[in-house]
Amino acid sequence: MKITFKLLISSLALYTFNSYSQEQKPKDYIQDITGTELKIDMVGIPAGEFLMGSPETENKRIEDEGPQHKVKLDAFWMSTHEITWELYDLYLQRNVDDVDNPEKGEVDVDVDAVAGATIPYVDMSLGMGKGENLPIGNVTPLAASKFCEWLSAKTGHFYRLPTEAEWEYAARAGSLTAYHFGDDPSKLGDYAWFMDNSDDHYHKIGQKKPNPWGLYDMYGNVAEWTLDQYLPEAYTKRKKVTENPHEIATEPYPWSLRGGSYYDQAEYLRSASRFGSTENWRMRDPQFPKSLWWNTDAPFVGFRIVRDPTPPTKDNYEIYWGEKKPSK
Repeated sequence: MKITFKLLISSLALYTFNSYSQEQKPKDYIQDITGTELKIDMVGIPAGEFLMGSPETENKRIEDEGPQHKVKLDAFWMSTHEITWELYDLYLQRNVDDVDNPEKGEVDVDVDAVAGATIPYVDMSLGMGKGENLPIGNVTPLAASKFCEWLSAKTGHFYRLPTEAEWEYAARAGSLTAYHFGDDPSKLGDYAWFMDNSDDHYHKIGQKKPNPWGLYDMYGNVAEWTLDQYLPEAYTKRKKVTENPHEIATEPYPWSLRGGSYYDQAEYLRSASRFGSTENWRMRDPQFPKSLWWNTDAPFVGFRIVRDPTPPTKDNYEIYWGEKKPSK
């Protein structure tokens, strides 16, 4: 009886996903950045409905992952890999800002108007390196969001961080299990760098297997910023089907992250696992006030990006790229 019920639920989830036409899955593409040979692979994520959160029966479940609830999302694109130091350095150095972008996109942002991040005065990788294809770490949500604004200005497309819902939907790739490959964490090493195999440092992107939607390192390597304020009881306030949820961040802490990192045990890499940032990640910052751009104690935190095909109005850009100043 239990097996039959589980198969029924799985079939319903598959039906819900397949009920959306293929036209709602954006075409994959490669984002060029004028003035450089670096590129960003973007994969189309189809519109759909899914069960967000984890069931009460999931092993190692934490209370903030429930209750499970239906979420409906519009289609979007997501970067297949985490953003690297090389890519982020384009924004830091601003050496290609004056190279014209031949494309006309959905947004019109002057690249000269995008705030520049401070150049770190120490090795922000904390000895793990900034070499080829290594994911950036120790960035704040502001630093990640301003990279998205700069990239949008360079390309004409609207880039931002993913919401928690978008991140989980993409990580699950149609699955209902703890991980996209099932419930058995013994298989995690095929897909992720985490405490058991990372040797306490992050690794080059794309070395492990991707999930069924072509996304690499969704679990482990570096934890990934989302757009959302971390609210432990957010799910309790959602009724029926919630469309495109976004818990707009109004405070600097805690901010929501997903995916776990090289530093974490397997249970923190589950698709539904959530956690929030803390001021302790800037504990060793000698500046006063502390940097808005860099953490000193969170090399395990990075990000990936999404592209929204239906950008907000210009008046609302700051919700996605805005500078969130500490309230204390």
